[in-house]
Amino acid sequence: MDPIIATLVILAVAVVAFISNRVPLAVVAVAVALALFFTGVLTLPQALAGFGDPTVLFIAALFVVSEALDSSGVTAWAGQKVIGRAGTRRGILVGVISLLVAVLTAFISINGAVAALLPLVVVVAARAGIPSSRLLMPLAFAASAGSLLLLTGTPVNIIVSDFAAQNGGRAFGYAEFALVGIPLVIGTIAILLLLGDRLLPVREGALMPVDLARHARLLRQQYDLTLDTGTILGPQSGVTEIVVGPRSPLIGERIAPGMKTPGGDLVILAVRRGDEPARGQELVLQIGDVLLLQGEWDDLVRHAALPGMLAVDAPDRLRRSVPLGRGARRSLVILGLMIVLLATGLVPPAAAALLAAGALVVTRAVSVNQAYQAVSWTTVILIAGMIPLSTAVFETGTADLVAGWLLSLLGDSGPRVALFALCVLTLVLGQLISNAATVLIVAPIAAAVSTSLDLSIQPFMMALTVAGAAAFFTPIATPANLMVMEPAGYRFGDYWRLGVPLAIFFLLMAVFYVPLIWPF
Repeated sequence: MDPIIATLVILAVAVVAFISNRVPLAVVAVAVALALFFTGVLTLPQALAGFGDPTVLFIAALFVVSEALDSSGVTAWAGQKVIGRAGTRRGILVGVISLLVAVLTAFISINGAVAALLPLVVVVAARAGIPSSRLLMPLAFAASAGSLLLLTGTPVNIIVSDFAAQNGGRAFGYAEFALVGIPLVIGTIAILLLLGDRLLPVREGALMPVDLARHARLLRQQYDLTLDTGTILGPQSGVTEIVVGPRSPLIGERIAPGMKTPGGDLVILAVRRGDEPARGQELVLQIGDVLLLQGEWDDLVRHAALPGMLAVDAPDRLRRSVPLGRGARRSLVILGLMIVLLATGLVPPAAAALLAAGALVVTRAVSVNQAYQAVSWTTVILIAGMIPLSTAVFETGTADLVAGWLLSLLGDSGPRVALFALCVLTLVLGQLISNAATVLIVAPIAAAVSTSLDLSIQPFMMALTVAGAAAFFTPIATPANLMVMEPAGYRFGDYWRLGVPLAIFFLLMAVFYVPLIWPF
């Protein structure tokens, strides 16, 4: 089969598979790489090159850095400090939340920032008497704008930077994205404030996250404790409720409040049987008894995972709500050093991120298991599998062919019209499939267009990044959009109303503003 025809067929099938949402993204990506090999478009080393690509390793390492900041309570601390002082007026809260999530996204990615702040925003909304649906969509949309502030904001930034460097241009600087990111964040917040009241729905969320202060008070009341809140839930240690389940090895054990667990690492603060706490008396444990255990967070996490132990609230989830917990200072120092390396260019970006991830594990700011679990393997495999397709589109001449069709269709309309067409294609595809996959598909075509017109590749790559971030029309357009759906009670059709003006703004910025900063 002709390589160009094979590449176009594989591309079309991949897009259909992505849109159908019936095949896991990682499976589609691996199938794409294998199809390129078996059709003879690429050699096996070329088809699998994405799995060792520095861009992929850079992205994977950033997930570990994000986990360290989240699990150590750094993001919870930042959220409490900033949002806690914003008052109860919706407009002020939207502005503060949007600015905070944008800044956090720049350092720890969209998904990490939204996941870290989501529980706090819901709690603040409840305390302020504001429906969470009026705050959570702004949280997700502002995070997309914040992804353009720094190189580390989203995998797409890393992809376009490397693509520009490999195709006659140069890599973008660590903070260079802020030249478009800052006005994007300002404009996004302005639109959220001006149109949010009219376009955001009023819904009741299905989930209520943990309010740490309320949770501590509730435990003290239900277990008849005299300890203060700071004692039972702190940065180094905490408590968790464990239900004695069927076939638990604890059944038949004699215990009393104040005793230590058999391993000696946890203290049994209290026991509850039915509706009443056991006040000091010894009990023989039965199925359904509830133990309130106190100890270091790592020990609580380990015990909650033992057979026959049913945690009422996962201790790892509770720990993330505690500001500035164990490892917070180490995480902040290592993050700062990584930023210095990235900003100065002393080492390649992938090396800087891998050094940071390694340092976090070595200093025990995160455990090895945490590091493995923190990596979004779907994202990593998706990008690794789609990089060979991007290579094939470029090397087989497919990009030149599609670019020729595009330019013949547009005639002598000029570079800005060509840029507009590419950005519209990116924006539309970005509502249906991953923005990383979208940019990997469109980037080689954009590079071919810039070459054909004898223009700089820089504005094309930056514009694709901006258009790719405008995934606002559906809850499935980005993981962040999906994260806020259930807690806010959103419906599928709630997103596009506020998403349309934001997408138009992003498109205008990509087509008219970007070429002013990065000329053709």
